[in-house]
Amino acid sequence: MATQSHSVEFAGGNLAGQRHICAFFNSTDEEYRVLRSFYKDGFDRGDKSFHLVDPELREEHLKRLAEAGINVQEAMDSGQLEVRPWQDAPLRGGRFDEDTWLASFEQMLQSGPAAGYAQTRFLGQRSSTCQVSKT
Repeated sequence: MATQSHSVEFAGGNLAGQRHICAFFNSTDEEYRVLRSFYKDGFDRGDKSFHLVDPELREEHLKRLAEAGINVQEAMDSGQLEVRPWQDAPLRGGRFDEDTWLASFEQMLQSGPAAGYAQTRFLGQRSSTCQVSKT
């Protein structure tokens, strides 16, 4: 994957080179408090945003983006923001397929610059609830 040249700020620091953030939060409020400036900065810089979210939490996610000062409807209408259910992550035969995922991820990242956006910010968000089953 190609690395973009413009800087990305996160949590008071500047991310350089390959940019990947993995974070765990104690609550939804904490998540949005920490990520608010990251989201807003991306929109202000003209980056494309691609978010995979729990479909049951989609409206809450859009509301939180709006509370961060993002014109969600305008961003979606222009193509700057895509919010898709996390089930859209590439599966083959109902199972995760690494090769399919990497190919589609690369395509998604390249779609922003191809459409004229400086770069693409990707968010993969999981539900705050998790079920564990024993067999």
